[in-house]
Amino acid sequence: MEIRGVWLTTTDSQVLRSRQNIAEAMDFLATTGFNVVFPVVWNQAVTLYPSQTMRQTFGVEIDPLSVGRDPLLEVVTEARRVGLKVIPWFEYGFASSYNLNGGLLLQQKPEWAARDSQGNLLKKNGFEWLNALNPDVQAFLMNLVLEVVNNYDVDGIQGDDRFPALPSEGGYDADTIARYRQEFHRQPPLNPKDRHWLQWRADILTKFWARLYQQVKAVNPNLLVSIAPNIHDWAFREYLQDTPTWLNQGIVDIIHPQIYRRDFPSYRAIADKLVKEQFTAATLPKLAPGILLKLGTYCISPQYLVQTIEYNRQIGIKGEVCFFYEGLRENNHTLARVLQNHLYAKSAAFPTCSDLTGMG
Repeated sequence: MEIRGVWLTTTDSQVLRSRQNIAEAMDFLATTGFNVVFPVVWNQAVTLYPSQTMRQTFGVEIDPLSVGRDPLLEVVTEARRVGLKVIPWFEYGFASSYNLNGGLLLQQKPEWAARDSQGNLLKKNGFEWLNALNPDVQAFLMNLVLEVVNNYDVDGIQGDDRFPALPSEGGYDADTIARYRQEFHRQPPLNPKDRHWLQWRADILTKFWARLYQQVKAVNPNLLVSIAPNIHDWAFREYLQDTPTWLNQGIVDIIHPQIYRRDFPSYRAIADKLVKEQFTAATLPKLAPGILLKLGTYCISPQYLVQTIEYNRQIGIKGEVCFFYEGLRENNHTLARVLQNHLYAKSAAFPTCSDLTGMG
């Protein structure tokens, strides 16, 4: 039993742009030995499925490049045909846009903007942000998730380093300040990294995720709630992602920390730390780290990929998710062949909900 996953993107990839590409990709991944795909369904302020939530809230039903199609339905259909699990990935999460000053979402709902301590639209690493602490914004994302689990034969849903998340420079909008003052009778600290202020905002995101977890399970208790955060505790200080609390509260079924390091010793050091310090015997089955195959001009070497997966198994990690699909096709499918002929030569069953949560 192993988690052998791969992310399907719309960035630097055409895989989701036609039914034919999707069908061909599912055949390819099943043959290579994968057992689960994580297709993007929410990025750049559009969905990769016809969304009533988006149509009613913003007047845009689907990604303009997918009008007349339902890419998510096509992925589910083609994945089922070859026995792959499907866990849709809400890639942008609470991010509104990338270098577009908030884009469509904040043009239509300026009151949903996250603010920094200067009162400016919150921007970090090119991304502009919705206010993830705002109940209306949370309800909007919750509705996107629920329409997917209610309308599609999926195996779960996936958050990531933007869901649930908010850059720690945020939280200085009028509503959040008022909430904080009501509770503590003082202004929030101007230092965004103040420990108490970090924890207070992170707790709001954790409560949201706990609600989301319960609502997804209410649709079907076997649906998996999966998440690919950044590495703790950097992710806590920078994006208010409190992974240890999520694990303690049992509100995540699979977790894929993005160990996107470009050499094996760096990967090994983080994997060791995760296993020794952040996971217990009870939570270790949930761990399947994210491995960076390709980004821009970088492509992982076959040797490093093999070392990584072998090391995962050696220290009790039963799975990984690869970022991203196109890396497997580079250089005449070199990485896919290495997996198919070696590490993934024997097929592996994907774990069930009870395997991951220790509950029958």
